[in-house]
Amino acid sequence: MSLTDSSVKNSKPQERPYKLADGQGLHLLVNPNGSRLWRLKYRVGGKEKLLSIGRYPEVSIKMAREARDDARGLLAAGVDPSQAKQQPKRAAVEAVRDTFAALADEYVAKLKRESRAPTTLGKVEWLLGLAKDAIGERPIREVTAAEVLTVLRKAEARGVHETANRLRSTIGAVFRYAIASARAENDPTGALKGALTRPVVTARPAITERKALGGLLRAVDGFDGQLTTREALKLLALLAPRPGELRLARWPEFDLEAAVWTIPAERTKMRREHRAPLPRQAVDILRRLRTLTGGGALVFPSVRSAARPISENTLNAALRRMGYACDQVTSHGFRATFSTIANESGKWNADAIERALAHVENDGVRRAYHRAEYWEERVTMAQWWADLLDELRVAETRE
Repeated sequence: MSLTDSSVKNSKPQERPYKLADGQGLHLLVNPNGSRLWRLKYRVGGKEKLLSIGRYPEVSIKMAREARDDARGLLAAGVDPSQAKQQPKRAAVEAVRDTFAALADEYVAKLKRESRAPTTLGKVEWLLGLAKDAIGERPIREVTAAEVLTVLRKAEARGVHETANRLRSTIGAVFRYAIASARAENDPTGALKGALTRPVVTARPAITERKALGGLLRAVDGFDGQLTTREALKLLALLAPRPGELRLARWPEFDLEAAVWTIPAERTKMRREHRAPLPRQAVDILRRLRTLTGGGALVFPSVRSAARPISENTLNAALRRMGYACDQVTSHGFRATFSTIANESGKWNADAIERALAHVENDGVRRAYHRAEYWEERVTMAQWWADLLDELRVAETRE
C-alpha cells in the first residue's frame, strides 16, 4: 500500500530504525533520532543495492517517487543509479583537483623523470609560471583558447615574441599531457598557431672568416685571466661542443689514451650519448688541465668551489674582456664557425659534420635508419680542423 502525506508526517521514531514501504523498492527509513530518509532498494547484476534519495520533509513523497521513477528508467537503460548519482560529484572533485597548475606540475615531474637537462627544466618551469598566474587555478578541461591567448598577449605586449611562441608551445605540451592522461579532451593552443607575431630569427654571432678567426685564436692565447678559462676557450674552438657540455665536463668522460670524449645522454641536448674524437692538440690541453683540476670530478671547477662548474657567463665574459662584443662572437658561436668552414672546405660529408655537432635528423623516419657515426671520417676531420686552427693562429705573424 502506498504511503500518504499524513502517514509520513505522523511517523514517529522508535527504539530501532524501521521502514515505511511505498512500492517498487521505495521506502522511508525512520531512525531513532527522528530523521526520516528516503531510500530505494534495487538490484544490479543479481546484487541488491540501496540508493539514497534525500531527507523528508525537504524531499516530499512526490519528489521521492519522481527520483524512484528516474532511477528505474536508468536501470532499464543498463545504468546503475548510484553510479549515475556519483558522477557529478566526481566531476566536481576532479575539476578542483585537475587544475592547469596541478597538471603543469605533473608535466614538469614527468620531464624530471626523463632526466631532462636542468637548464631545460628551468625554462619550462619559468614559462609555466607565467601561465599559472592567470589560469593556474582553472580546471584544465574548462580553459579556453581565449584565456590562453590572453596569457600569450601579455608576453607579446612586452615585445618578447619568441617567449610568447615558446609559451604557447609549452602550454600546449601540458594540455597534450592532460589529454593522454584522460584529464582533458582538447588542446586549445592548436587554434592559436597563427595568432602570435612570429619572432625574427637571428643567427648566433660567430666569426666565420678565416683571417678574423686567426685573430680570435691569438686573442685567446693572450688571455690573461684564469688559466682554466683560457683552456676552455681553446677547447671550444677545437671541439665545437655546446658550451654547457664543456662547462659541465667531468674527467671520467675522457679517455685520453683512446682520444675520445664520451658525453653521457643526460648531459646532451638531444638526450643521446655523444662521442667526440679528440685531436692531438685537445689531448695536450686536457693533459695540462689534469695537473690543475684532475684532483676533482669537474674539468672546469669554479674558483669558489671545486664541487661546482664555472658559470654560464664565464666564457662569454672572457670574450668581452678580450674586446669582442656580444654581436661579434659568443661561446656558442664556435659551433657555427666550425660548421661554416668545414662545409665550405668541400672535404667532408655534410652528415659527418652534423654528427660532429651532435645534431639529430629532423625526419623521424630517416633518423630511425640513419644511425651512422661516420667515426673514421670524424677522427680525420677533427685533426684537420685542429691543424687548420694552428695554421690560422700563426698565419698573420708569417705575413
